[in-house]
Amino acid sequence: MSEPSPEPSWQLVEPELAGEPSLRAALEALLLVVDEPVNEVTLAEVVERPREEVAAALRDLSAEYTAASRGFDLRHVGGGWRFYTRPEYASVVERYVRDGQQARLTQAALETLAVVAYRQPVSRARVSAVRGVNSDGVVRTLLTRGLVEEAGTDPDSGATLYQTTTYFLERLGLSTVDELPPLAPLLPDLDTLEGSVEGTVEGT
Repeated sequence: MSEPSPEPSWQLVEPELAGEPSLRAALEALLLVVDEPVNEVTLAEVVERPREEVAAALRDLSAEYTAASRGFDLRHVGGGWRFYTRPEYASVVERYVRDGQQARLTQAALETLAVVAYRQPVSRARVSAVRGVNSDGVVRTLLTRGLVEEAGTDPDSGATLYQTTTYFLERLGLSTVDELPPLAPLLPDLDTLEGSVEGTVEGT
């Protein structure tokens, strides 16, 4: 009689050191805020674990999501890892985005649009840093609604940059973004927050 197959490693409880987050949980947190596929070397440097260990954890996470029939997937694409919605749910996602075009912008969308308008061209990572929350999905919604568009790539990081569109100006009755109201009266804490975030990043 053959021995039962061992359980997948993702079903096992990962040992944790006191006061330290689990590797898989740390990777999930990082992957939730990235706006481009991130490679294993970069992730390993951030979590301060061996690359082979990080690679194995990523494969285990991907297998876990598939086995659990999650609506999202963790894929290795373009030399890096990133979360994606599964193809079988594309119609649901498209319906949400399409129907959302007839609805008013959410508070998150308005905040994101304001950051893009006043800081353009700007990357999704920078928008997220200013808002203090992942803005990846919100930017995609604004792209779909024609309010923002791609504006090349950042020469240093290679991240995609975004700017407002002509349709955005038309909706606001403006000729150029130079006609936008002064930023300070509208978002008095934005510059302070942005400087604080940049200082924290530079100090790490």
